[in-house]
Amino acid sequence: MATLEGMDYVSALVPPVVMAVFFIGVVRVIVKTQGGAAKTKEDAAVDAALARADAAPESPVAGA
Repeated sequence: MATLEGMDYVSALVPPVVMAVFFIGVVRVIVKTQGGAAKTKEDAAVDAALARADAAPESPVAGA
């Protein structure tokens, strides 16, 4: 049976702790960027892209 001593505990715990901190940071950035002044601009860009996609003529499907 293998045992961890001294610095082995630290080296075993560092990667999951670093990943957890990074994940929490990513979630915080995502939550903070939702809504606000940027939301209106983003919504307008999506609406414009959808309008362009709807207005574009459909290409014929090959083999149909």
